[in-house]
Amino acid sequence: MFVRSTMKPSYKCSVASPDQPVKEVLEKLDKKDIQAMPVVDENQKFLGMISVQTIYKANFHAKQDQETFLNQVKVKEVMTHENLYINKNDVFEETLTTFKDYPILAVVGEEKKFLGIVTRYDVIEQFESVFGMKRSGIRIAFTSEESAGRFARLTEILQSLHANIISVITFDETDKLARRIVLKVDQDVKIEKLKHRLEKAGFRVLDVKNV
Repeated sequence: MFVRSTMKPSYKCSVASPDQPVKEVLEKLDKKDIQAMPVVDENQKFLGMISVQTIYKANFHAKQDQETFLNQVKVKEVMTHENLYINKNDVFEETLTTFKDYPILAVVGEEKKFLGIVTRYDVIEQFESVFGMKRSGIRIAFTSEESAGRFARLTEILQSLHANIISVITFDETDKLARRIVLKVDQDVKIEKLKHRLEKAGFRVLDVKNV
């Protein structure tokens, strides 16, 4: 999955101009009930981020009184996170290491043209989808040794029992030379038979839950 398929497009995004007074941006953030927004110039180039926290922090360290600060200081003077963006053609997983404790992430094209945003909510939704959390089923956690053909063997077992896969996730067990697998299948599968066949094939079943 690519970032472009999950992002909120630019025409639906709230953005700030670099020459706007921070008071206008603060009012816009409050009206939209959001914590941050991208800063974009007249050519739609992404410049950085502005947030409620950024504004308050800058105001705290400013020499002017609050009203003067809010009316006279421009967004470009206090904006941050000019590198907080990702390319539209990057894979979605790369957003996980790019958020840097920020609620949104800009999506850009060539020459940093602003195309949209990805939010933490988008990431959570995708994780729900990856783990099949929106469908009821049976969740089975088990481990497998790291060797060729193991996943093919798992597929054969599932096929023989006509098990419909909702989701399958694998985790590296690092120093144990094993791989942990979390499988979710439809509830109509014969779970005891599936568990037996997995163990007979050398998989170690750790947990079975109806979720």
